[in-house]
Amino acid sequence: MTLFPYLVAGWILLAGIYGVVRSRHLVHTVVCVSIAQSSTYVLLLAIGYQRHATAPIFGPANPPDSPVVDPVVQAMTLTDIVVSATVTALLLALVILVAKRHGTVVPDRLHALRG
Repeated sequence: MTLFPYLVAGWILLAGIYGVVRSRHLVHTVVCVSIAQSSTYVLLLAIGYQRHATAPIFGPANPPDSPVVDPVVQAMTLTDIVVSATVTALLLALVILVAKRHGTVVPDRLHALRG
């Protein structure tokens, strides 16, 4: 087990959070949220990685007693990618609605949304 993928996942998460905090544009914020969420891909793949293991496809080249990676973690990663794409599309649709209604996507100029 190596620590490097976990550090990469943490660095990507921090970069995304830093982008959200420093953002001055709603589209930039959505992109940074997507970057922060992409750290979970690296984390899930790091959890499921096994040294010298292959894909869980058995055949003459890969007998059933050979080491394989966990397919559940790979399925969770694919599900995470689909959820991330859906969340990004939803947030971008909300940004379009805000732009149509208020004429700007700069958070500092959206005074009408403040309570």
